[in-house]
Amino acid sequence: MYLGLDEPVRECQYNQICTRNSLPMETLGHKKKKIPRRKWQVFPGRNRFYCNGRVMMARQTGVFYLTLVLIMVTSGLFFAFDCPFLASNLTPAIPVIGGVLFFFVLGMLFRASFSDPGVLPRATPDEAADLERQIGAANGPSGPGYRPPPRTREVVINGQTVKLKYCFTCKIFRPPRASHCSLCDNCVERFDHHCPWVGNCVGKRNYRFFYLFILSLSFLTVFIFAFVITHVILRSNRTGFLSALKDSPASVLEVLVCFFSVWSIVGLSGFHTYLISSNQTTNEDIKGLWSNKRAKDNYNPYSYGNIMTNCCAALCGPLPPSLIDRRGFIQSDTPQPVSHSNGSSMYASTQLHTHMAAATPLLHSNSVMIGGGGPPFPGKSSLVVPCASLAPSQPSLPSMPGLSCAGDMLTLRDPDTHCHHHHFASPEETPSPSGPMPLTLPCAAHMTHGGHIHPAQFYDPASQDSLHEDSVRGLVKLSSV
Repeated sequence: MYLGLDEPVRECQYNQICTRNSLPMETLGHKKKKIPRRKWQVFPGRNRFYCNGRVMMARQTGVFYLTLVLIMVTSGLFFAFDCPFLASNLTPAIPVIGGVLFFFVLGMLFRASFSDPGVLPRATPDEAADLERQIGAANGPSGPGYRPPPRTREVVINGQTVKLKYCFTCKIFRPPRASHCSLCDNCVERFDHHCPWVGNCVGKRNYRFFYLFILSLSFLTVFIFAFVITHVILRSNRTGFLSALKDSPASVLEVLVCFFSVWSIVGLSGFHTYLISSNQTTNEDIKGLWSNKRAKDNYNPYSYGNIMTNCCAALCGPLPPSLIDRRGFIQSDTPQPVSHSNGSSMYASTQLHTHMAAATPLLHSNSVMIGGGGPPFPGKSSLVVPCASLAPSQPSLPSMPGLSCAGDMLTLRDPDTHCHHHHFASPEETPSPSGPMPLTLPCAAHMTHGGHIHPAQFYDPASQDSLHEDSVRGLVKLSSV
C-alpha cells in the first residue's frame, strides 16, 4: 500500500514539549513494584502497632512502662543483694524459684499487653448501608416529630433474654458480652476492662494471660517481701539491725515497694478469681447485670453452674483467632499493571487510551491522507472507527480515500483537508474527539519506509516505551525517511 502525499517530506525535527503534566509509562510500570500496605497501617482504632503489626497495644502506654520498671527494678535488687546471702545461708532453691516466677510474670505481662484482646472489625460501608436499610425497614415510615426506637436486638441465651446494642462508631450490633472501649475506640469481644497497667484492653483473647499475670505477680511480690524480711532478720541476729540495713540498703527499698503493692495486687487477684469462678466479667459485675442465684430472673446465662467448669472454660479453653487480620495486606481496587513477555508493563486495554493521553503529550507532526485519488466521500462529516481493527497481523490498511490514522482512532475526513500541524503541550490542551479536529498522533508518513506502511508500527509496546523515555527527557525525535 502506498501513501499519497500532498507535500514534500519534511526533514527530521526536534521539538521540546512540556512534560510537567505527563506521567511516563516507566512510572506506571513501577507501580507493580510498590510494597503493598498492611491492614494495621490503616487501622481505625486508637492503637499502636510494633514489629510490623505483630505487637498491638493501646495508645497510652506510659503506665505499662512504669509497671515494667517496678517489676524489673525490685526483682533485680532482690537477686543482687538478697539472693547471695539467702542461697549460702538457707538454700540455693530460693533464687531458682524467684527466677522462675520472675520470667513467668514477664511472659504473661508481655502476652497480655502485646496481643489482640478480641477487637471486632468495623462494618464496611456496604455492610453499614445494608444494616441501615434493615433498621429503617423494621422501624417503618417516619413522619414529623417521629423519634426512632433504640437500636437494640434481642437474643435468647440459655433461657435468658440478652439485648444486643448497636455501636454507632463500629456500625455493628455488638455480640453478647462485647462492649466499646472509649480509650482504644474499638468494640472488644467479651470485654472485661481497659487496664492501663498492662497498656491494653482485657478481653476474650488475652484475659487468661492477664489473670495469670496478676496471680503470678502476687506470688512473686509475696515471695520477695517474705525473703527480704528473712534476710534482714538473719543479718540483725548476727550484726544488729542498723548494721544489717547498712550492709543491704536495697532491702529497705524492696520492703517498701512490696508492702504498698502487695495489698492491691493480691486483692485484684482474689477479685478476678471470684469472677472466673462465676464466669462473669468486670464490666458485668460493676453493672450488676447477673445474679449468682439460679432461681432469680436475672441469673447468669453464661455460668456452667460449677466452679471448676467455669475456671476451665476461662483458662483452659481454646484461644479464638484474631478477627481483624492486622498483618494482612490491603486489597487495592486500582488496576494493576500486566506484565508482558517483552518485559514492559502496560495497563489493561480498557484504560490504555486514558493513560497514553496522560503519559505522552501529543507530538508536533503532520497528519497526512492515506489512499489514492479515488472519489471522495460525500458530505463534510467525519467518520470515526476504532483503531483496534488494525491488528498487527493484518497485511495492510484498506485503501480508502480520505482515510487518516489518528492515534488509536481512524478518521475519515473531507478529501480537501490536507496535512495539519498540531502541538499540544499537555493533555488538557487536547481537543475533544467531538470537535472539528479529532485526536491525532504522529502521521503515518513518519512511520513508513519507502512509502510502505508497516502494520506493526501502528502500535508497538517497545516503540511506545522508547517514545515515553524521550518525552521524559523533554525531547521527542520525529524522523521521516
